[in-house]
Amino acid sequence: MQRHVDNAQAGDGLEAGQDEAPLLAPQPLSSRTGLCSARCGLALVLHVSLFVAYALRVGLSIAIVAMTNSSHPHSWSGSAPHGSYPGFAQDAPAYNWSAETQGIVLSSFFYGYGLTQALGGYCSGLFGGKPVLGSGLLLSSLLTLLVPRAAELGVSFLIGLQALLGLAEGVIFPAQYTLWAKWAPPLERSRLMNIADAGCTFGTFFALLVAGIICQSLGWPFVFYIFGGVGCVWCLCWFLLVYEDPARHPWISAAEQEYIVSLLAHQSSSHGCSLPLVAMAKSLPLWAITVACFCTDWLFYMLLTSMPTFVSNVLHFDLRENGLLSSLPYIGNGLGHLLAGLLADFLLARRVLGTAAVRKLFSALGMLLPAVFLVAVPYIGCSSTVVVVLLTLALTIISMTGAGININHIDIAPKYAGFLLGVTNTFGIVAGIIAPTAVGLLVSQDLQTGWRNAFFLSAALNLFGLIFYTAFGSGTVQDWAREDTAVQ
Repeated sequence: MQRHVDNAQAGDGLEAGQDEAPLLAPQPLSSRTGLCSARCGLALVLHVSLFVAYALRVGLSIAIVAMTNSSHPHSWSGSAPHGSYPGFAQDAPAYNWSAETQGIVLSSFFYGYGLTQALGGYCSGLFGGKPVLGSGLLLSSLLTLLVPRAAELGVSFLIGLQALLGLAEGVIFPAQYTLWAKWAPPLERSRLMNIADAGCTFGTFFALLVAGIICQSLGWPFVFYIFGGVGCVWCLCWFLLVYEDPARHPWISAAEQEYIVSLLAHQSSSHGCSLPLVAMAKSLPLWAITVACFCTDWLFYMLLTSMPTFVSNVLHFDLRENGLLSSLPYIGNGLGHLLAGLLADFLLARRVLGTAAVRKLFSALGMLLPAVFLVAVPYIGCSSTVVVVLLTLALTIISMTGAGININHIDIAPKYAGFLLGVTNTFGIVAGIIAPTAVGLLVSQDLQTGWRNAFFLSAALNLFGLIFYTAFGSGTVQDWAREDTAVQ
């Protein structure tokens, strides 16, 4: 997507390029981002779509507390219960699942999620991002409606259904990147994509907050009935409102269409059946993104899936408080996404830093500081408020990677952005599979030591990923991603 500015930002250091004038020339008023622009409209629709997708996948993380309704036999050093567990709806069944079983149930989503990442990116490049994303979201919504029945049949059925849900949701993110390769001008990538991505964290916040209330008032099965039903309705809106590219949009202004097409004219936003797989496998900038994504996703998914259990068993909050406190960090994360996108594009537009420097700066902020906060959590003792503040800060600041590694795929290979996102996300999903299971195993041995080791491990991985990305990351289109390069 950035072919025409490669020379302008050829250096991967802190200096911005000197030949950026054509790209950075003042934009006509009609071409600027506004709430009425078609590309901003796409960002808002994607925001809601990702909001729904994350609500579907996170609902089980809070509902499982009600599904098991048990506390850990040990307690966190220095902490005291804030109250007993309140009763649930009488017709809501409860299951006797161990901590290890719960970890496997929570991580089973990622078994399927990792399998369709690269496939989703590949299919999006062939058939378009709109049908692939919409189909994945619709199937995810339908499968969510079946969760209560699967749990009733047995834990094996629930694990299998969660894996199928992962298969369906696995195509969503790669398809989004394929759309943005056709819609997002280079100097607006960060803010447009981060507006969309903020839907993930706001959806997580909503699910964690509302699911606890639903569990107590209606029973945990209604979490899945309500979320799945809303998802099915939204999919209708998706197919009616979204268009594959500016040329097919019936209501886009001529000025905006010309603006987007002219800036993206020197790149190809879709690929054929063949891919330069050998060159991709040898690309250090791509490996830098991959390693950083694995390390960051370990920390993110560990908190995403295990934080409700931590709040319940360690901080001893009841289910309603659990949902509220588990959701608080995601408010900051969503706002952080929006701020990071605006600031990153500002630095690029003002030529304060080059593309690579901006990506590395925001990746450093989003990986190093959360690691520091996680290391501090086990030493807080009985101050539950401070623990919640640190976890909130960790998940707020990790959003800075939204303007770093998370969109670096489009910088180095816009033509293959969807496929590459699928590849790097697959490695991140491996972290999502391992992290909750590892937490379950660690905590089952000793609650205090187990959570401390889980936090330390996540912090160490983040530090390693940051060092690797800083050393080998890039901000320019790679040779194998150029249109005039033959497929290997």
